[in-house]
Amino acid sequence: MELQQMRYVVAIAEHGSFTRAAESCFVVQSALSHQVARLEQELGVRLFHRTSRQVRLSPAGQAFLPVARQCLDAADRARAEVAAATGEVRGPLSIGVIPTVAAVDVPEALRTFRERYPQVQVRLTSGNSDTHVQQVADGVLDLAFLGLPEGWEVDGVAGRRLSRDHHRAVMAPGHPLAGRSRLTLERLAGETFVDFPAGTTGRLQADGAFADAGLRREVSFETTDMLLMGRILRAGLAVALLASAFVDQLPGLVDVPVTRAPVRTEHVVWSRFGPSPAAAALLEQLGIAL
Repeated sequence: MELQQMRYVVAIAEHGSFTRAAESCFVVQSALSHQVARLEQELGVRLFHRTSRQVRLSPAGQAFLPVARQCLDAADRARAEVAAATGEVRGPLSIGVIPTVAAVDVPEALRTFRERYPQVQVRLTSGNSDTHVQQVADGVLDLAFLGLPEGWEVDGVAGRRLSRDHHRAVMAPGHPLAGRSRLTLERLAGETFVDFPAGTTGRLQADGAFADAGLRREVSFETTDMLLMGRILRAGLAVALLASAFVDQLPGLVDVPVTRAPVRTEHVVWSRFGPSPAAAALLEQLGIAL
């Protein structure tokens, strides 16, 4: 079994097409198909179900894919470690961020990082904290910046807490509550809310605060898209509870302090086996101790 064969399987799974996978791997489709067929023959199973319209993983392929990714990540990590031993930082750096990250200016940090380490290939993805923790634990991501309810435990990864922040009520300037100096959860419970999808860690912070107060609220709009959330708020369709450090990134809105507001802590996490050389270099740049 060769690493290149694993790369082909991962590419096919990601693109859902032998043609697009071959293009992404810069090989002709016949060569890619031949290598995958050899691997399937070696394993004694079919990794893909092929039809004229689609390619999808077989049950064996679904079992093989995460292991293949781990092997490829380990090979990339090995090459990066060897380069780091000679004083050179290079290789891939995969980072996950929540949409409302505020403790670190990630784009600005990456701008400086790329100037210092031009041989590092940076990949950034946005998502929710639960998914990012699992991706770091599985080796899919090298680092992740998270937002969690206070006291929330994360397993299978190492990391540091970056900040602790209270939420504020956010709304359009013309909203009836926009002129208040402070709001209570009881007063907000009667409003229509826009929030993150139910069950996500971003949503749990506000849900927990209302539940602890014995209150119920109506969340009519759910989204992870902060641009869309901002448009909903500016249209006066709803109010939101968002971390105060992030509120400045939503211009044209009013924010009001809230009594017994939800608390969010931001964290950065990496592999429990230690950060990759590129991840360690970024953490050092940010002044985050290992």
